[in-house]
Amino acid sequence: MTETTGSTATPESGNPEGTDGAAETAPAEGESRRKRSGDKKSGKRAKKGAFARLALFYRQIIAELRKVVWPTRNQLVSYTTVVVVFVVIVMAFVSGLDYGFSKAALWIFG
Repeated sequence: MTETTGSTATPESGNPEGTDGAAETAPAEGESRRKRSGDKKSGKRAKKGAFARLALFYRQIIAELRKVVWPTRNQLVSYTTVVVVFVVIVMAFVSGLDYGFSKAALWIFG
């Protein structure tokens, strides 16, 4: 039999390039004992101070707000008009039901 060489990353194999499917059993030689035991976090996962976390939170908020597609003035006016008209219609419907039920209760219980 001949052995093939090259990448084992194929869609059929399910193995992404660089992994052979074997579970990691031991940490790399260069890792410290602290990192292996999981006592302390390092790098990006390290616990930051309260102000650093708050600043990161606000930076993420601003980044997300930049992604928002804001409506134009005409769209905003039309959306607001639709909402106000809908609320007035529902309010009139509920008021009519309330009035009808109050009259029915007054008629039944006198």
